[in-house]
Amino acid sequence: MRRAEIPMHGQPADWTAICAVTDIPPLGARRVARPQGMAVAVFRTADDRVFALLDRCPHKGGPLSQGIVHGDAVACPLHNWTIALADGTARAPDEGCTPAFACRVDGGRVWLDATELATKALDLPAPVAGPCSKQPSCA
Repeated sequence: MRRAEIPMHGQPADWTAICAVTDIPPLGARRVARPQGMAVAVFRTADDRVFALLDRCPHKGGPLSQGIVHGDAVACPLHNWTIALADGTARAPDEGCTPAFACRVDGGRVWLDATELATKALDLPAPVAGPCSKQPSCA
């Protein structure tokens, strides 16, 4: 099941309206700020599928929202790592992942899971310059 086809769980209050699909450029992204934690990047593919990832490359923390979307992946603007939009995993030969967020499109609007926005990936450290000694988990 594509992320854009995930059925709503329970009441609409469980989902947060983010923007219209047309507010996201084809092959581009928009950032969604959160009260706590790093921003979420919402991506639109050439065939209008919509995905959401933490706006942080698992390599050096580059802003994925500034990357180039191609097919079902985004290339990190810092070191060209390719990150799958569906699940946030880096494509071989690279290793790592960034958290993915449940999203859907309904009535031409993009919706993100409100609980995930409020709770997911809040403990991941903000990107810093220099080498990393430990890869963060995607949970």
